[in-house]
This record gives sequence, C-alpha cells and structure tokens, in this order.
Amino acid sequence: MRVYLADDDQDDRQFFSDALQELPINIELTTFQNGVDLMADLFSEAALPKAIFLDLKMPMMDGFECLADIKAEEKFRGIDVIIYSTSFNDWEVEKLQEMGANSYLQKPSSFNQLKTVLYQCLDTIKTNLGKAEEERLQFTVLK
Repeated sequence: MRVYLADDDQDDRQFFSDALQELPINIELTTFQNGVDLMADLFSEAALPKAIFLDLKMPMMDGFECLADIKAEEKFRGIDVIIYSTSFNDWEVEKLQEMGANSYLQKPSSFNQLKTVLYQCLDTIKTNLGKAEEERLQFTVLK
C-alpha cells in the first residue's frame, strides 16, 4: 500500500517511518517536508497513494490548504486523508471533518502508541479499499 506523509518536522517523519517499518503491513512510504511538494507530487504522473497523513502546521502550504485542494480534485477521491497533528482543538477537528478529512490522529508521545494507532488507521484503510467515498467517510479521532 502506498502512503504519503507531509510533515515539516524531520524527527516526526523519522519517528513515523520507523513505526511503519515495525508493522506487519507492506507499506511504501513517501515523505514530504511541506504541502507544496506534496501537491506537486499528487498532480504529477506518479501513482497515487491510498492514504495521506497530513500535518496541519507546515510552512508555505498548511494542512488546511492541502486538504481543500485534495478534496476539490475528482482524481483524488480514492485517497484517505488522515490529519496528523500535535495539537488538538475541537473547532479545528470539526472544521477538518466538514472539509472531508477521513480521520484525525493526534501525534502520540510514545513509539508504541504510534505503532498502535498507525496499525488501526492502516487496517481500516485496507478494509475500505474499493468502497465508495461515501462509505469510507466515517470520521474517526485517534489520540
């Protein structure tokens, strides 16, 4: 399964990558340090991912802007977007749900917690492969 992570923090990208490598799921991870590079890749001829983990607070193009652009494009309808952020504000979570995000994952503080929530997210995505967008849009919050 192809998965993208857009996060401006190098340590968070490495933490995420290390956790994925320990999961019993075959994942091809591509990381981006900002939303501009993520969107450039999505609009290129590269194969699309099944899921994008999207940090909110990034320079140049933040997670809100990326989410809006992703949801505006028909060709991206099959991609699950999981917001992956340190912060947790109820109004932000509600706005992101309204914008079409599939899940909100608050960055865990421990490596084991990260592995657990990533496994839950990715297992749900695998289960939903091939389902229509309306069937996949059951918003979840993982902390």
